[in-house]
Amino acid sequence: METINENTLGNASSSQEQGSFDYSFVDTVARIARYDDFLSAPQITEVSPAPTHTFIENLTVAIYSQAQQMGGKVPYTIIREVSENFIHAQFKEIIVSILDKGNTIRFADQGPGIEKKDKAQLPGFSSATTQMKEYIRGVGSGLPIVREYLNSSHGTITIEDNLTTGAVITISLSQNRTTDPAQGKTRIPVPFLNDRQRQIINLLSIEDALGVTEITNLLNIPLSSTHKALVELEEAGIVEKTARQKRILTQYGKEISSTLS
Repeated sequence: METINENTLGNASSSQEQGSFDYSFVDTVARIARYDDFLSAPQITEVSPAPTHTFIENLTVAIYSQAQQMGGKVPYTIIREVSENFIHAQFKEIIVSILDKGNTIRFADQGPGIEKKDKAQLPGFSSATTQMKEYIRGVGSGLPIVREYLNSSHGTITIEDNLTTGAVITISLSQNRTTDPAQGKTRIPVPFLNDRQRQIINLLSIEDALGVTEITNLLNIPLSSTHKALVELEEAGIVEKTARQKRILTQYGKEISSTLS
């Protein structure tokens, strides 16, 4: 595997970069390092360039799958919230390290960094621009959701400066944590969903892959309403398209669906 060059980034002003950066497509490669132990080199997985929605989904799925294979218990939705945060770094030099049997995940980039680390974990504080909001919620809710989940699950989140530029976010769950038997499972943060979105999620959890017309007919709702709801669900990472333009639930969507039943 080719070594990552950590000294290739220039010091152009962030305002110039923000104005010229194309947020619709991620043209860099993300690397995931899986540490089964520290006696040998990590296994490296690369996530290839792709349209932004697809790149974030592919990155999240790759991290989640490998952490699960190692025995990790970090939910898909939590991994996605932190993965989406890479948009603030314009996806520069992404390195994700999976440690502690999948229960510690470290997200590093070489973007501008996070200056106000405490406020970044509070609701409502956001540096998201109009262009970014086409791909993320952009309301300052991501890291607060992660912190709240980890606090309730006896986990931790830390935000640090990277070696020269950028940020490093580390999320960790206790390997010995136990699930509350009264609850049956760890709580998954659920976004606000309207009735139509809930109908579609429930339908896809039963029927698996469906086309737009099929969803419209089965739910007896206007075609335009189906399109609108599906776009919103895709932007939230709950629904995705197949190669045949059918709609299916993502892993995150399946977790959301399980909380609605």
